[in-house]
Amino acid sequence: MGTDKDNRARQPRKRGNRLGFWFFKTMLRLFGLRGAYGLLYPVCLYYLLFDITAVRGALAYIIRRFPDAGWCRRRRLVYRLFLSQGMQLIDRYAAFSGAIKFDFDLRGGDKIKTALQQSDAGMVLLTAHMGNWQIAVTTLRNMGKLVHLVMGSENNEAVRRALRPNADTEHLRVIASDGHLGGVVPIMNALNNGDIVAFMGDRPFDFESMEVRFLGDTARFPCGAFQVAAAAGCPIQILLSARLGYRRYLVDCRQILFPVYEKGVPKRAQISRWMQQYADILGEFIAEYPMQCFLFTDVWSQPPKTEP
Repeated sequence: MGTDKDNRARQPRKRGNRLGFWFFKTMLRLFGLRGAYGLLYPVCLYYLLFDITAVRGALAYIIRRFPDAGWCRRRRLVYRLFLSQGMQLIDRYAAFSGAIKFDFDLRGGDKIKTALQQSDAGMVLLTAHMGNWQIAVTTLRNMGKLVHLVMGSENNEAVRRALRPNADTEHLRVIASDGHLGGVVPIMNALNNGDIVAFMGDRPFDFESMEVRFLGDTARFPCGAFQVAAAAGCPIQILLSARLGYRRYLVDCRQILFPVYEKGVPKRAQISRWMQQYADILGEFIAEYPMQCFLFTDVWSQPPKTEP
């Protein structure tokens, strides 16, 4: 058994603290969004200079998205990426607190309604660490369905209090992916009730994963959402969001997959095909909104996980 010092060393670095969130919230209340945005420039510069882990995670994406960029330009792009994420975190808090109203351009909402009407087992909603997916999910409240977010527990108390990433609301519920059996039982119960279950599909963490081609290189994405959808017999609706400007967001729900196992074809090969379709859709999104990819994880160097 390792020592407490060893265990602490293995813990991921916690970013954000109560004092920092208090400053941002105060600036937002006193000076609005633009005032809060102003604080980001020195904060993001600090992370660029001193948070080696965050910079390395961002560079894994930047190097593949901008392969011709030199050392200096890559660092500038990392800084811009930090700023972009910071603005969207502030937007997220402002939207959830009700302090500021945002305009949403929802594209493909009719496809979700049609797919839900035709499905006897709810729907899997597949999103990614791109754009402001938390805000995007709230646009589904008019679908008349409960949305269950499959996500890990936030262990940073400051983040949990300020951004409430694990909080249930009238329209949203959280299923802990680090719970018993990865939350499979409540996931299947929700789908059987005709609800929507949302997954993040671009970071494997400790989940089963498979290889895909992503930004010209081999990456590993989790395959759980595809396994669940195929087992439940429900469609996969892909939801992506992009910040278009001040208080304006695009929510794109136009892409939908129907994972149905074909007899005589290995399940692994079929799941791989569906996952590649998803990876290609993410690639198209990144091509249009390069500064809104917040993976911050080197998915291209993940060790192999158990595959189906």
